[in-house]
Amino acid sequence: MNIRSLTRGDGVVIGAAVLLFIASFLDLYSVDGAPDSADLPNLWGSGPVVLSVVLAGIIGAALVVASRNLPQMPKAAGLDLGQFGVAFTIFAAWSALGNIFDVMGGADNSSSADIGVSPGTGLILALIATLAMAAGAVATPLVPALKAVLVPAPRPQAPQPYGAQPPNGYGYPGAQQPGPGQPFGGQPQPGQPQPGQPYGAQPQQAQAPQPPVSDFSPFWFAVPVPRPLFAEDGSQSTIAELAPGTWYLAVEQRGPSLVAQTQDGRRGVLQDTSGIQRG
Repeated sequence: MNIRSLTRGDGVVIGAAVLLFIASFLDLYSVDGAPDSADLPNLWGSGPVVLSVVLAGIIGAALVVASRNLPQMPKAAGLDLGQFGVAFTIFAAWSALGNIFDVMGGADNSSSADIGVSPGTGLILALIATLAMAAGAVATPLVPALKAVLVPAPRPQAPQPYGAQPPNGYGYPGAQQPGPGQPFGGQPQPGQPQPGQPYGAQPQQAQAPQPPVSDFSPFWFAVPVPRPLFAEDGSQSTIAELAPGTWYLAVEQRGPSLVAQTQDGRRGVLQDTSGIQRG
């Protein structure tokens, strides 16, 4: 999992899961008049709390984060495991709330307050953590601010003219320098200018859906979420997937789309340019 692909919402869910894990080692309840030296159980001392709050919350957080950052998530009973993860986080918050109201559960026939028992520090923090976890899991796909990347990609050097090579190689240190007339990555790719072919010209079989913008200047950019790179011939075949946290070079603009080049020299059309970060 690429840490640069995590969103702010993922950060909320992960932080809440860490808080829940810490809370599980704190007191489950407190007793009025009990001395400070009293040995009170923590959340792991209650089976219902461990299963319905601690483990349900942590498992739910893991499923939510994994489902948003893995290329393909397995399904169970026709449902994406990410959906199960959201349900787990809501269930954990609901269970924590129920234990707050009656911390002793079925151990007594009267309310916990009548016998001087109140929720402990661990149970209160567990409720806060599960509420934050459930909110992050549900709201991330809906709130643009939570869909933004958690760790912004480092800014590259100033954009160079198309075809010029950065000092340490294209996109990463130690990259092999291309030879004269050879595109980045070694082998010519479909849709790339061939040796002796003027820049911007396309092979006969490649039909650009829109003409390039004449006053366009190449620039570096990064995508906020994984996005496909389509072939330059106007078909919907995917030649690569752009990943967050990596800088790509935009070499041409065609209407609202960009022609981008990857580190291995492949060129394609980025149709969805919303939210990209320019270098």
